[in-house]
Amino acid sequence: MTGAPRDKDIGQNAKRHKLSGILVPILPGNHLLPTVTFFGVELIRDSARNSMNIPDVSTDQQTVLLAVTGTSPAVLTETVWALCQRSEPIIPDRVVTVTTAVGRRALTDHLLKPLARFDGLTPWEALRERLAAKGVPISGKLRFGNTGEDIRTITGINCVSGLSAELEDIRVPDDNATAADYLLSQVRAITENPDSRLVASLAGGRKTMGALLYACMTLAARERDLLTHVLVGEPYDRFADFYFPEQPGGPLADSRGKPFDPKNAVIQLAEVPFVVLRNILWKELGPDAGSFSNLVHRCRQGLRHQTGETIRLIVEGGRSEIEVNGHRLKLSPREHLLMLFLAKRVKAREPEVGEEWLDLVNGFREDLLAGKWGSTTADWRQSAQLTQPLTAADVMLSVSALRRKVQVLGGDAALLAGCLPERDRFSLDVEPSLIEIRSTGEE
Repeated sequence: MTGAPRDKDIGQNAKRHKLSGILVPILPGNHLLPTVTFFGVELIRDSARNSMNIPDVSTDQQTVLLAVTGTSPAVLTETVWALCQRSEPIIPDRVVTVTTAVGRRALTDHLLKPLARFDGLTPWEALRERLAAKGVPISGKLRFGNTGEDIRTITGINCVSGLSAELEDIRVPDDNATAADYLLSQVRAITENPDSRLVASLAGGRKTMGALLYACMTLAARERDLLTHVLVGEPYDRFADFYFPEQPGGPLADSRGKPFDPKNAVIQLAEVPFVVLRNILWKELGPDAGSFSNLVHRCRQGLRHQTGETIRLIVEGGRSEIEVNGHRLKLSPREHLLMLFLAKRVKAREPEVGEEWLDLVNGFREDLLAGKWGSTTADWRQSAQLTQPLTAADVMLSVSALRRKVQVLGGDAALLAGCLPERDRFSLDVEPSLIEIRSTGEE
């Protein structure tokens, strides 16, 4: 049997948010809060979490299902059905959807309007009725309806008019940024409550929404929270009027008129693993975390700094070699020039360079060739690679080559890759006391 997500929406890839965008998010409270790079940092365990005064969940915890939805809202009823059929059933107390204006209309039209073939019940009411008939204890649970508390439409503000507006759809990068901030605010609103458990579903909506929800869970969710994806077996994944197995109304017919009984449908619920970053980045994820994109930047920076505190780096002056956590690595003259330049700045605790970085690199090259850092006789500094000033392309190619070399080394030496310069940062993020520069003949 094969399975496929019910929602057929196809989204665009999320891109970096630009301040010139039309929409910026309106979020409840001050929780403006998503692509994270991992550098092999060990997660903090329960004992460390307790030392940070992160409260444990109470026995009266409330389970909240948070689902992104689009134009095929049946993913919501399918997810609830699958959760209730687990070997250890999960019956949400509340159900909250995050969607666009298009998705909100689809939810109300397809899940919350009575159907004649369901004997006048809405699909949501039919789901609750069937679960109760099967003995699932839903009394006081599965709260959901046609209110702003239940169906939360992504909302932004027009930067020109100053008027708030619901996001009609997610099609351009600015829409992605608005959705990211809004989704993270919803996730945080739930996970900041110590008496809650979050079950998130990324099956619905555009692909971008699922990817953003995954990022939000990585940033803000806790170990007890759950991320899921629902798959419906063929041919039921292609029926627009399929909501859950055992639904009323009789068989469903395909395009050729062949009947299929809904009770034979198979729904699979996949648990999607994610890294709980809040255990190691709890300072960055505090109440002043800022927007989604700013938070990602701060988390990357936090991980990079933590990684830099685990790297022992030796940079040779007389030959083009470095040693990373005991692993020796031969570099090209240009690569070694950059490592020596960056290491010396770190050791001198000089500030991170800005747009003038290329001039500084070439100034360092000239000093090196002039013998400021010791004799240049018969060593790597006599290479033809260094006779002419470096271009920005030369430097970026050398950084990329250096990153590949340390990644090939593997083990804890590969951690240096994340501390090397990037497009928006020209620095070496390694603890100064852990850097040693040898045999340069400095005056």
